[in-house]
Amino acid sequence: MAIDSRKLINSAFSIKLASFLCRTLPPKQGLRLAYFIADRFAAQKQWKLVQATRANQRVVLGESVDEDTLDIAVRDVFRYIAYSTYDLYHNLNNIEAIQKRVEFSSGIQYLINRSTYAERGLMLVALHMSNFDFVAQAVFPKGLKALVLTLPELAGGYMEQFLLRQKSGMHILPASVSTLRQAIEHLRAGGLVITGLDRPDEASDYHPRFFGKPASLPIHHIYLAIKSKVPIVVAAIFLQQDKKYHIKFSEPIEMLPYADRRSEILYNTERVLQVAESFIRLAPQQWTMTLPVWPDIKDQAA
Repeated sequence: MAIDSRKLINSAFSIKLASFLCRTLPPKQGLRLAYFIADRFAAQKQWKLVQATRANQRVVLGESVDEDTLDIAVRDVFRYIAYSTYDLYHNLNNIEAIQKRVEFSSGIQYLINRSTYAERGLMLVALHMSNFDFVAQAVFPKGLKALVLTLPELAGGYMEQFLLRQKSGMHILPASVSTLRQAIEHLRAGGLVITGLDRPDEASDYHPRFFGKPASLPIHHIYLAIKSKVPIVVAAIFLQQDKKYHIKFSEPIEMLPYADRRSEILYNTERVLQVAESFIRLAPQQWTMTLPVWPDIKDQAA
């Protein structure tokens, strides 16, 4: 029976082993090992997560991208994942060191200083860029107040991730019909809700265009914003040359009405995704999405 590489990598054992190695190895040796493992992973073109990453990068970089360039791009994606993992766990118990590595821009300060309930609610949607959990460990202890919607089913490494985020002070709600109702009430009361933007949702019958192609991306954030009559802000984290994590925010995007609800959801989803595209293009290899965003796009090199 073939090994499911994604389940193996995301297993609780793998996460705990990685955490132990990252905590105990100094940066020079730790990053050398991290990059060595990342390069070995990227070379496994028969693995589904590698094929998905190649397909995603192929769309972002352009269908005409040559195979050598694509190989390097995929390697760099896995290196960013490895670097982020080492950086997070090596510094996890040193909140001061973590906070020094995050650029606290005016946008971040606004969210931190924002009271639990403002005059109007806000939907913040985040891309899988760079190192979300590192930044979360820095900003939530500073007093950021928000409901965070996450995966409905948590197992293996995802449960470890859930516990890590909960420890930082996040109020996390696994997505369900009841928690979506709770999120709507929170938004209508003037609260802040944070959720992911680009994790594929194969069950959805919506296929918004992303980088010009129909994608299996979620629409729940659009539904929440429409029902609550609040704007959406897109956020992305970038590791810059100063070795700090910087967060880029879009302007608030108001939901625009359409003739019918389905068209309204699809139209506004694509408006938000256009902003997400512009962020990803700034640093394609920091977009660490290893799930197939465009299932119909196959990696021609696999």
